Amino acid sequence: MKAKILSIVSKQYKILLEDHSVEQAILMGKIRLQTTPCAGDDVEVNIRDGIYTIEKILPRKNHLIRPSVANVDQALIVMSVKDPDFSSTLIDRLSFLIMHEDIEPVLIVTKVDKGIHDDFKKQIEEYRKGQMKVICTEKGKINEELKVLLNGKISVLTGQSGAGKSTLLNTLDPSFKLATQEISKALGRGKHTTRHNELHEVAGGLVCDTPGFSALDFSHIEASNLAECVPDFKLYLTGCKFNDCVHQNEPGCVIKEAVKEGHIPQRRYDHYLEVLQMIQERKQKYL
Repeated sequence: MKAKILSIVSKQYKILLEDHSVEQAILMGKIRLQTTPCAGDDVEVNIRDGIYTIEKILPRKNHLIRPSVANVDQALIVMSVKDPDFSSTLIDRLSFLIMHEDIEPVLIVTKVDKGIHDDFKKQIEEYRKGQMKVICTEKGKINEELKVLLNGKISVLTGQSGAGKSTLLNTLDPSFKLATQEISKALGRGKHTTRHNELHEVAGGLVCDTPGFSALDFSHIEASNLAECVPDFKLYLTGCKFNDCVHQNEPGCVIKEAVKEGHIPQRRYDHYLEVLQMIQERKQKYL
């Protein structure tokens, strides 16, 4: 029979069976020499002496290393209006990394009840025009659009610490009891409240609430591939004069022209150039 791994804690595997029942399972020794299992893995299980045993890990469509979770459909970038402040730089860097893994990024903006200024509204509209889905939420209110988005999918949550990732899930499902806490005013940032990677059943889907990223690693991305990771660039990737254009200083660049004409936000292009330079400097360092 087939199942999905929800969590792994001290060699104990929590699995979701096809009838939606949740059981504990153990891993057969032969699998330890093959793929290392993680949350999100589809597996084949058997019952031996009344104990569920994981016999085989089925092929993955993708696999995130940090957090370690497989078969992800979408990544929800949770960003607050304030406390901590909204950061388009962080959103863009996270979305680049997510797109590189062939996972759809979705921007979830929390705490909109604290007030939205005009520049913020402009940034939100830029993301919507740039092919990224955006959902705005208020504390304590159930967002029906978000419930539909989660249904039937595996989602991972990332973004700022203190942006309200756990609170967001607690609001959608009152039975969801991840520890939450208010942002530390003294530190000016939130404290991680999630203890380990686990897929939780929320709004008809499975959600992995992960600690906020403490570092953004672009070491596995080549400069020539970075443009494919920018949602706003999708419509302009095939029109440049040179096939190896990285949209930096080359003549006949369609991306630069789209920025000039206002079709791509200047700030998105600037963030792209910042990451591109990081990748190029890394490559030169190791030549």
